[in-house]
Amino acid sequence: MTHQFKGYKTGEKIGVDGSFDINIWYSYDNDSKTTVVSKKIDYNDVFNVRTKENVSGETDVIVRTLKQPNCVKVQILENGDINFDIEKELGVEIVGEGKVKISVEEEEDPWDEIEDDVDNTVLEQIDQTVDEKYI
Repeated sequence: MTHQFKGYKTGEKIGVDGSFDINIWYSYDNDSKTTVVSKKIDYNDVFNVRTKENVSGETDVIVRTLKQPNCVKVQILENGDINFDIEKELGVEIVGEGKVKISVEEEEDPWDEIEDDVDNTVLEQIDQTVDEKYI
């Protein structure tokens, strides 16, 4: 696939620089001739990404393509120009250091102690019935 991209953080926003090739195959002259037009498309998308916490320090921006660029509409104008609509979908993750406030209580909650009701006769019975050469 010719779709290449890289994400970066710019202030409070996330930017994605990328490019992909498109190939439009069309017919003309009453469908008697066909040709292919190839073009490299560069793009720069900048968008807001909400984070649950303030991310500080160095951050990594991970971008994944959820839907590859796809031509959804093509129109040939009377002057010979070609208009096309491209659809793509990207997923963005921000990985970095976050600060979390944890409250610590000095008093320990009481708990109930559970005692085993296993006595020596039960242990002897287990020893007699388990076959050590089973496996």
